[in-house]
Amino acid sequence: MTQLFDKILIANRGEIACRIARSCRALGIKTVAIYSEADANSLHVELCDEAVAVGGSASSESYLRIDRILDAIKQTGAQAVHPGFGFLSENSEFASALEDAGVTFIGPGQHAIAVMGDKIESKKLAQSAGVSTVPGHPDALDSAEQARSLAQTIGCPVMLKASAGGGGKGMRIAWTLDDVIEGFNSAQNEARNAFGDDRVFIEKYIEQPRHIEIQVLADKHGNTLYLQERECSIQRRHQKVIEEAPSPFLDETTRRSMGEQAVALARAVDYHSAGTVEFIVDVNKDFYFLEMNTRLQVEHPVTEMITGLDLVEQMIRVAAGETLAMRQEDIALNGWSFECRVYAEDPDRNFMPSTGRLSHYLPPDASDTVRVDTGVRAGSEISMFYDPMIAKLVTWGETRADAIVAMRDALDNYVIRGVQHNIPFLTALLDHDDFKSGELHTGFIDTHYPDGFSSGAVPGNPTLSLAAACCCQLIEDDLNTQFNNRMVPVPLPSTRDYAVRQDDETTALRVTRDGDRLTVAIGDEVISGEWGWQPGSSRLQLTTDDACTTLQVWREGRRWQITCAGRVDNWAIYPGHIAALLPHMPTLIEPDMSDYLLSPMPGLLVRVEVDAGDQVKAGQVLAVVEAMKMENVLVAERDGTVKEVAAKAGDSLDVDQVILQFDEADA
Repeated sequence: MTQLFDKILIANRGEIACRIARSCRALGIKTVAIYSEADANSLHVELCDEAVAVGGSASSESYLRIDRILDAIKQTGAQAVHPGFGFLSENSEFASALEDAGVTFIGPGQHAIAVMGDKIESKKLAQSAGVSTVPGHPDALDSAEQARSLAQTIGCPVMLKASAGGGGKGMRIAWTLDDVIEGFNSAQNEARNAFGDDRVFIEKYIEQPRHIEIQVLADKHGNTLYLQERECSIQRRHQKVIEEAPSPFLDETTRRSMGEQAVALARAVDYHSAGTVEFIVDVNKDFYFLEMNTRLQVEHPVTEMITGLDLVEQMIRVAAGETLAMRQEDIALNGWSFECRVYAEDPDRNFMPSTGRLSHYLPPDASDTVRVDTGVRAGSEISMFYDPMIAKLVTWGETRADAIVAMRDALDNYVIRGVQHNIPFLTALLDHDDFKSGELHTGFIDTHYPDGFSSGAVPGNPTLSLAAACCCQLIEDDLNTQFNNRMVPVPLPSTRDYAVRQDDETTALRVTRDGDRLTVAIGDEVISGEWGWQPGSSRLQLTTDDACTTLQVWREGRRWQITCAGRVDNWAIYPGHIAALLPHMPTLIEPDMSDYLLSPMPGLLVRVEVDAGDQVKAGQVLAVVEAMKMENVLVAERDGTVKEVAAKAGDSLDVDQVILQFDEADA
């Protein structure tokens, strides 16, 4: 067996850096972390054997600085570099610089990176290799006007895509010819800011397609395999949200055909290492080449779960010159796996990024069926400088239904506080009937949530949620009674009366204790069981005669926030004797901010498109805010007149900070 490396530098951060560090440790390889100012106390720094600071918080000042990474390699004596995904993972200049320094790049050759990293050139090469491709224009567009002219020829809808793009950045769908110019400009600007390359091309947009990708693995000795497929159709703004392996849509014939085309493409560029060939698949199972990612994918764990392979280990072994130890016939499908991307974002506010410190962080327990790939812990900071991913939550089951059940349970047990997160949304997706039946497409979220998402509107059991809040209140009250009377113990009452006020209605609650069993009566409904909860705990386990349910509990003053099956409810529980007084309690009235344009997230104000005194129309672009590497276009909700512009381009904005104000006369 070939001698592996003694020390590998990980040119990345967050969960993928932690993931690589753990695989290296299992192989007995020492690791070197690099970190920015924002990541000085991060988990990946702690997990590695050595760590080197490489610059400021912005990735352009640290993780994208080839010169500083080369200095870190020289300083530590690392023999190889694993780039993970993102940053420099598909940068041929970086691979070339490592080669010149005599350091191994754990990835494919420079030619494969350069050709496949260019969506225009990769499409041409795919066509020459006999791979199915989407109709479109093969070259970069010169202008928005050319884009519009070609869109008229191709037929809308069309997709405008950055040639150097990835992760949904630099991509816009134009449904009509009128959308093309704005889509071209936005895609070009986002591509320039994210990749330093503003080339944009155009192709036909396949409506309601599935996004299915083939994992390939190749060594330097001519052996190339496909490790089955992953379905990545659940996306929002072209970024994947939930992935699974295998796909519930493919039959064995289509799977083999896609796998063979992916292998043909990899061989055409002399590929070695792990890589992914992405396809879009229409309702007739016709598939078209989308792009090739010459790196490890975010969703690689689902492939690992169904094949039993460690892809990071395989990449290291290939880079060291080893021959693959398996053949195509050895790659079997074992069960089913899902990955949910847990993001720091607020689904109730159009998924705006959420920054801040993780005051409470308690992931579900790892097991043979549950895996949590994360780069954070309690106290970690979610920064505006990087992608808002908190973790990749992965589950496995013998069947698709089993894997969904495992994921639902894992989500219920995932506690995150300090930032907003998308766990309620992930839960709602998994509970959707079309998702359960495998009726997926890339427009799934837009189709089923056309008006956005509300955690309070998730179907659930509000009676169970209210009963949980009531029992938590009783447990706290009993504890306080014992504490206040600790010198002269008093018996606890077997029955307590409570009340809750909501929507101008008061509901009476009665809790009866019988040993460890609490019974809550809410009108005609009764819920009885053992409520496993202690004050201060984030999780509550309700055990009834026929089920065990996990709920999450959070207390803020009088208010109890209960999360149950993805639904979030808030309850203020009062002693029963003051129920008659509740209607007389004042209600807090939120200030009317309808005359203001507020920043929906922390971020950088890229530009303001209007001035004081301008007349604007509904739908007109007012400002553009950039956060976590994505441009967010803010538009007018109604016609009006701009009274005052309160912020300027270049300002760092807080969430809900005023950007401009409209004249009250327009309200």
